[in-house]
Amino acid sequence: MIFSKTKRSTKERDSGRRGGAKNLNHLNPKRRIAAFTLMEGLFGVAVMGIVFVALYTGMASGFQTLGTSQEDLRATQIMVDKFEGLRLYTWDQITRPGFIPDAFVARYAPNSKNPGLAYTGTINISPVAGQPYAVELRAVSITLSWTTHGRPRTQTLTSYIARYGLQNYIF
Repeated sequence: MIFSKTKRSTKERDSGRRGGAKNLNHLNPKRRIAAFTLMEGLFGVAVMGIVFVALYTGMASGFQTLGTSQEDLRATQIMVDKFEGLRLYTWDQITRPGFIPDAFVARYAPNSKNPGLAYTGTINISPVAGQPYAVELRAVSITLSWTTHGRPRTQTLTSYIARYGLQNYIF
């Protein structure tokens, strides 16, 4: 038997395969290239999921930082307000025990449904020890405490008041 080498077309070659498997590459070559495999699709979905989780985490962290900054700023405003009030007292009023209350409560963002964040504060006025001018100078410390997201927070501001200081220039 003599075998001849004849050229057969692609259709003839594909149709003669066993098991009925046909090569469909000749039908539309662009379609085979443009399609995604299942693994590529799953990988893309996984990457998008990671990106969305990272984006959400970043935004949540940013909003929490913003809230903490607002609370710190409000604490500073409360302490400065108390110091400005002390500036208006005379030296005799500042040094008189019990004239200025030792403790106070200030609220942040109260409304009809929520009492707001409570800042608990203390004012400590004490003589400056070890200085020759201690009788004419007082150290004032204002400490605020509050709780945010279950974490206790504290901020302290300290300054000095002198007998012949700014409180003598009130009009």
